Amino acid sequence: MEKKFLVVYYSRTGITKKIAQEIAEYLSSDIEQIIDEKDRSGIRGFMTGGRDAMKRELTQIKPVEKDPANYDIVIIGTPVWAANITPAIRTYIMQNREKFKNVAFFCTTGGTGIEKTFIEMEVVCKKKPIATFAATSIEVKKNTYQGFKEFIEKIKSHNLTGGEQ
Repeated sequence: MEKKFLVVYYSRTGITKKIAQEIAEYLSSDIEQIIDEKDRSGIRGFMTGGRDAMKRELTQIKPVEKDPANYDIVIIGTPVWAANITPAIRTYIMQNREKFKNVAFFCTTGGTGIEKTFIEMEVVCKKKPIATFAATSIEVKKNTYQGFKEFIEKIKSHNLTGGEQ
């Protein structure tokens, strides 16, 4: 049976979007961008976004088109804001976590907060990820990130009955 993958991501600057598109391409998966209804552009958007992330705030997101219940593995991506999940991804997870069969996580960061973000994603999802991947913004811009192929292979080889093949 062919596995069905969905890549879901939020991206303010395009860095996380670039990784999401690569994952979707490698897995031949569907992809869905989460759109925050709150204006996160510019320095003001950056500052309020960081504050909202630290406070673990939810936000209004545009309705999604793809139902995560229709996928074997949902791969969720977020930038790291103030060592946390973005409000848009937190909201998406809270609205859909009961529909996730399996999850994998990826994040992009200016440099820190990766482990804390993955732990927070796991707590909010109430599911342990089958794989995680992180890259810094500089690595993404220079295409020098490590561990991407291993991340893809873990997802591909995951046995849907529980574990790797």
